[in-house]
Amino acid sequence: MRQFLFAIALAATLVSCDSIEPISQAKYEKNLIKYSDKISEAELKKNLYIIAGTEMEGRNAGSEGEIKAGNYISNYYKELGISGPNGNYFQLIPAGTFSKVSGQMRNVMGFIKGSEKPDEVLVISAHYDHEGIKNGKLYAGADDDGSGTVGVMEVARVFREAEKNGFRPKRSILFLHVSGEEKGLLGSKYYSDHPIFPLTNTVANINIDMIGRIDYEHNASTRDFLYVIGSNMLSTDLYNTVKKANESLKINLDYRYDDPNDPNRFYYRSDHYNFAKHNIPSVFFFNGVHDDYHQPGDTPDKIEYDLLKRRTQLTFNAAWLLANAENRPVVDKTSTTN
Repeated sequence: MRQFLFAIALAATLVSCDSIEPISQAKYEKNLIKYSDKISEAELKKNLYIIAGTEMEGRNAGSEGEIKAGNYISNYYKELGISGPNGNYFQLIPAGTFSKVSGQMRNVMGFIKGSEKPDEVLVISAHYDHEGIKNGKLYAGADDDGSGTVGVMEVARVFREAEKNGFRPKRSILFLHVSGEEKGLLGSKYYSDHPIFPLTNTVANINIDMIGRIDYEHNASTRDFLYVIGSNMLSTDLYNTVKKANESLKINLDYRYDDPNDPNRFYYRSDHYNFAKHNIPSVFFFNGVHDDYHQPGDTPDKIEYDLLKRRTQLTFNAAWLLANAENRPVVDKTSTTN
């Protein structure tokens, strides 16, 4: 009798769960600022001092230091209760796949399954490799791209908190930390050639690469800026989403490099490009170059943590809007190939 009553109660619970009314888009948007405000400067700083610490040995692609960094990221997700896609936190890139890297590279992944459109996937990416140790000097890569790495981790943490409070994203989100960017965008190339989820189901890519410093073009009075690259290359919807994501923050969004003919070729130089070349709407958030770019001086003590927080909030806001929008962003422009 007790087993019979338990079965009835379980069935009622399952019916109740299946019959829960979907959360409206308006309610998601109403709660955007509430969760955006949970992005933590202290959490970003804590994780960056670890990711760019001496133990990680500069995170050269395929090195022991990069393996340690990848393990730290995956364990962070595990502790949050964020699984990897299909229960796997690593996409292994077989040794020898790319001649520039001798060791085993791994892309690191966290995944939150969508509540209403689980087959549609938003990818939020950053590369976690850097230059390693050269001539006995540690290249810590705090800004490049430790800042983006911890930014993705922090966005994931807050999405997980929202999920636990009943606000699971409507679309699935893949938090993707790619290897081998410094060797030629290798990890993201491998992912786009061997996607965990079909590229046709990938609605957009938000890529953050260097979001913790101020570049040559800005100073103390103009420091609250961010370069936005690629948002308008393929999709007007993505461009408008980034604008909307910034309404509460009012960061100075600088579009000077948002041009396929930019002589710096920034559009082609980070991991979003391996999504964009497949006609996936993609945006690259970037703080520009500075004296410590690819130098031993790129250390965590030089990061502007208040700016890192605000730029991570913009990333979160854009992701929240894209994940919960009624429709995926439309590709309404011609792809620009390298």
